[in-house]
Amino acid sequence: MELQVIQNKIYEVRGQKVMLDFDLAELYGSETKRLKEAVRRNLKRFPSDFMFELTKEEFESLRSQIASSKKHILLSSVQTKNR
Repeated sequence: MELQVIQNKIYEVRGQKVMLDFDLAELYGSETKRLKEAVRRNLKRFPSDFMFELTKEEFESLRSQIASSKKHILLSSVQTKNR
């Protein structure tokens, strides 16, 4: 995968550079569900700040950024959660 393609999948949320779980799974050639399962089975292997959940507002904001840029948009994995 080209460096530019990967860079286009990195976003800034809460002052941190993050990659969405589905993009990270694609990078590793895995399904998102399987990536999340693997992380949950091995939580002790990851730093405590490896993964966090977006608020509904953060998710909507990020989704509009992706749509407006018309790009399909390892830092961190981000999940969505309604709060």
